Amino acid sequence: MFDIGAFELLIIIGAAVFVIGPKDMPLAMRTAGRWIGKLRKVTGHFRAGIDAMVRDAELSDMEDEWKRRNAEIMARHPEAARDPGSETPPPAPLGLSGTAAADDDAGPQMEPLNPPAPPPPPASTASDDPNARETRG
Repeated sequence: MFDIGAFELLIIIGAAVFVIGPKDMPLAMRTAGRWIGKLRKVTGHFRAGIDAMVRDAELSDMEDEWKRRNAEIMARHPEAARDPGSETPPPAPLGLSGTAAADDDAGPQMEPLNPPAPPPPPASTASDDPNARETRG
């Protein structure tokens, strides 16, 4: 980005030590680090805002393209654009292969599965059971 080589960096550090002095150098480096951190944070927010704007613009372009293509398809196939409540026939039942059956010769049809009902519990009373004891008090 700045294209600073090792020799240029060494000259900058030497000049900073000479101008600032070795005693105040840690404070100066801390201050420079804080400013660089703030600058990175601001550029990150700026970049995120630009990315969001680009993403929104691309999304709106894609929606416009979808609407245009949908209009073309509907113009080519006007029978699909009819009102769903109008005289449209119900869809044909599906066969075993998953395709619509054209007539009765299409093959066996799948029947819905209805599991059998469980048998009722036996109705036994104490009087029916010869081994049952009656206790009367």
